[in-house]
Amino acid sequence: MIDRKYQHIVFAFFMALLMSCLMSLVISIFNVGFANNILYIWLKAWSFAFTIAFPAVVIVSPVVRKLVSITLKQENHDI
Repeated sequence: MIDRKYQHIVFAFFMALLMSCLMSLVISIFNVGFANNILYIWLKAWSFAFTIAFPAVVIVSPVVRKLVSITLKQENHDI
């Protein structure tokens, strides 16, 4: 198993993998429809999308965490 200190990288990997998979499939179908070679078109688009998405998630996720922290109210732990 992977050490927990690499959690942000593992999170970024799976987030980029799944989001690039879904988005490249939707955009490929939107652009060419269900063509005979849609699988090839989608896999080509997915491989390119993932190479962009992974470093993007690594870079952007700390900013998003900060924005979420600023946006959400602090919990009141008084009993």
